[in-house]
Amino acid sequence: MRKQTAGKRLFQYALLYKRTIIIALLMLTVAVAAELTGPFIAKKVIDDHMMGIESPWQQVMTEDDKTVTYQGLLYKRAQYVTSDDEVGEELLQLVQVGRSFYAVDEHLAFDGQRELNGTNLTITQGENEASYTAVPLTQSELIAFYQPEVRPIIMLLAFYVGLLLFAAFFQYGKAILLQKAANRIIQRMRTDVFEHIQRVPINYFDNQPAGRIVSRVTNDTEAIRELYVKVLATFFTSGIYMTGIFVALFLLDTRLALITMLVVPIILVWMFVYRKLASKYNYLIRTRVSDINGMINESIQGMPIIRAFRRKEQMSKEFETLNQEHFTYQNKLLSLNALTSHNLVSVLRNLAFVVLIWYFGGQSMTAAGLVSVGMLYAFVDYLNRLFQPVTDIVNQLAQLEQARVSSERVFELLDEEGEDVSTEQLPRYEGHVKFNDVSFSYDGEHDVLKNISFEARKGETVALVGHTGSGKSSIINLLFRYYDIKRGEITIDGINAQTMPRQQLRKHMGIVLQDPFLFTGTIATNVSLEHPTISKEQVIKALRDVGADRFIEKLPNQYDEPVLEKGSTLSAGERQLISFARALAFDPAVLILDEATANIDTETEAMIQHALNIVKEGRTTFIIAHRLSTIRHADQILVLDHGEIVERGNHEELLLQKGKYFQMYQLQQGREVSVVS
Repeated sequence: MRKQTAGKRLFQYALLYKRTIIIALLMLTVAVAAELTGPFIAKKVIDDHMMGIESPWQQVMTEDDKTVTYQGLLYKRAQYVTSDDEVGEELLQLVQVGRSFYAVDEHLAFDGQRELNGTNLTITQGENEASYTAVPLTQSELIAFYQPEVRPIIMLLAFYVGLLLFAAFFQYGKAILLQKAANRIIQRMRTDVFEHIQRVPINYFDNQPAGRIVSRVTNDTEAIRELYVKVLATFFTSGIYMTGIFVALFLLDTRLALITMLVVPIILVWMFVYRKLASKYNYLIRTRVSDINGMINESIQGMPIIRAFRRKEQMSKEFETLNQEHFTYQNKLLSLNALTSHNLVSVLRNLAFVVLIWYFGGQSMTAAGLVSVGMLYAFVDYLNRLFQPVTDIVNQLAQLEQARVSSERVFELLDEEGEDVSTEQLPRYEGHVKFNDVSFSYDGEHDVLKNISFEARKGETVALVGHTGSGKSSIINLLFRYYDIKRGEITIDGINAQTMPRQQLRKHMGIVLQDPFLFTGTIATNVSLEHPTISKEQVIKALRDVGADRFIEKLPNQYDEPVLEKGSTLSAGERQLISFARALAFDPAVLILDEATANIDTETEAMIQHALNIVKEGRTTFIIAHRLSTIRHADQILVLDHGEIVERGNHEELLLQKGKYFQMYQLQQGREVSVVS
């Protein structure tokens, strides 16, 4: 099945909250529409009211809020005259020449180049020329002509302020909803990633540093959050703004709007080229961040070893190498961003203004003032607004690439084959375990287990002994189905373990490791792991069964004593006792002790041995041990060597064989033995 691209999968995550996103985009559209009315309102204020006094005026007989008194007569702008007005014969038109205004007692036949010689006004348009007698206006007379326009201007400005407040409300709602949707998406994605980590096979973690996985769950998902919150929000906002601006430009002038639309393909080509150049650097940067996280995690985990063996300088050098590589790639990406960001936007903006000046100044302004001052202002305003979203898009290209690379890394983890979670409920099995001619290899080439066959009946204790690398832990890994076999068969109560759901198989197993892991919480929660079926009473009983109550009840909070990460405030023996209690509290059918008494003193070991003799009744118990004194009473001891069972029997039988077990036992008793062939 072909995998979907990261972009499609990010889109699918967004669809989970499409209702919120659609409402946010609708609010954004309304806000943009409200904001983009500004230049149109400004055009109307300039052309109809501020420059409108140069329109033809008509004498009227009655006074109202639109009339102006000039030289004892009442005048009203021709477009304000209605059928109810009684008009007179006198005409008037105001003309601005330079910084002064003049009154002409007739309407101009046409407009064009204006020239004043004394009181003689000459207007030239191409081959046409007309002369008029012009009377200069005093400041008070000019203000009087502006008085009818004050109220409409105030109303328009108030209307625009109201639109801005309206737009601000919708912009606020848009920002809240988009960020809420983005946070929900990342919350869902992080949950998916974390849950998937619980499902991937154990061998995945054998090949991946913990810090690298942590980086994908935290840093990479945070970069994706920025994609939804900033990048996509910016792209949507800019796209709607540019669409609205182009609509406004087409309403003003179709030809110039078509010219300005050349910006769109330039941006698209620009984005394509940038992504090609930046993707490599972003991938290397994210990889180095993961490597740095992995090294920091490893350094913290191994700090006692680093200090003990004086490896501080070497670790610092290795860290500095990674840090320097990260710095180098960041600088290369910074140079690319500096070259292709604001500088190119400035060039495009300046070219657009050149076209504007050429179009209006070279053609329209000479064509008898066919383009008004308000139109010119509106075009300049819209062009300025057009390049702001362009700048926003360009500034987010780097973040877009980082998010794209991060999403690929996150989805790469999500694409790792996971184990299906089964809800099927199987009854607690008896614990009759049988290995039948099992061979296993981790790498597919070198067998670590070779033709392993043995049987452990219900209630029996089976001990696995042998040198390091002999295959003891591998047998336990296969029993837990951390790995699946391809040769041989493992059965539990006669059922092939391969056919049993992993969750149900492990539900009835318990394990105690040589190096027990305690979680942040309390002693009680580390025993129950907050499983709903395990009561506080069962937790306390399990701890008492293994003798942990001797030290717990001396603690200030006893069973609710806080436990730090890995149980660092407890001794190795105390952590091991809690781990024993954890295994017992879950009442397993099969109990595995993996070098479980290696870190416990002799007195504690004797106490645990006594407890185990009680709790292992009715359970099948597997013990991996180097200290042979702990397995003297095992029903069956398997001696492994290079992945094969070379000896089997109980303690006395193996001693009588005088083989490898005998040799190991004598060595641990401090006696000299001859090499057993």
